Amino acid sequence: MLRGHEGTVLCAAFSPDGSRIVTASEDKTARIWGTATAKEIAVLRGHENAVWSAAFSPDGSRIVTGSDDNTARIWDAVTAKEIMVLPRLGNRVQSAAFSPDGRYIAMASLDGTARIWDAAEKEIAVLSVFDNVMQSVAFTPDGSCIVTALSDGTARIWDIATSREIAVLLGHSYHVQSAAFSADGSRIVTASWDKTARIWDTATAKEIAVLRGHESSVQSAAFSPDGSRIVTASNDKTVRIWDVRFATMPTEDLITEVCRRPLRGLTKLTRDETGLAGYPDEMPEIDACAGVE
Repeated sequence: MLRGHEGTVLCAAFSPDGSRIVTASEDKTARIWGTATAKEIAVLRGHENAVWSAAFSPDGSRIVTGSDDNTARIWDAVTAKEIMVLPRLGNRVQSAAFSPDGRYIAMASLDGTARIWDAAEKEIAVLSVFDNVMQSVAFTPDGSCIVTALSDGTARIWDIATSREIAVLLGHSYHVQSAAFSADGSRIVTASWDKTARIWDTATAKEIAVLRGHESSVQSAAFSPDGSRIVTASNDKTVRIWDVRFATMPTEDLITEVCRRPLRGLTKLTRDETGLAGYPDEMPEIDACAGVE
């Protein structure tokens, strides 16, 4: 676990090479951590209120943050110095992200819009959903689309060129706080106030897996660069790392893998594992090789 923030951790994301993680918190800071050591490397200070979002640029040299102070800020990821403050919006910048080529920044706001800006601080597009709140925004790897997380419990995929909605991801039972693509664009991970993160197929907009274990709302979720892991940040003041292969494994393959464990007692699926396998929350622990106990 990564410990150091003095408030709720609202966001967590990997650097492009996977060597660092950046987190954002209600304590008005963003922090950079070493993935291998879980040690704090730097603290980004300057926002006047809670920092809701933090993300690395594609080359890992910069970080963009979004805050309750209605600003998005760009930072040098090595020196932790503030480079630029984007024009102040009329409401909280809930989420901010770089495009894959690093030329554009997308911002999601509590005013129900997602806005895309270029490096010259010129607004390129405004995407909006009536009577809703944009909680998060992220680009596809090719930069042609974005995915937004909304307070109505959905995530939505948009075409940037036309500003049109392409698909709606349905399954969460409460606010979707964050949404992000895998590096190859084939999957999306969402985080919700329903205490879960969920993995989706981008092409079909279908749910693949549900990640259960956090004891409070999940504020953020993101893939590692190679797509093998997911990091989640929660109001329970923990950051968790998940194995994507295990989480998305079909039930039959999951049971087969558990049965092959050589140590006594490890054929028993925990409640978290039965949840990943798709069983209801009230299902008792199962010994995959002996049946329900």
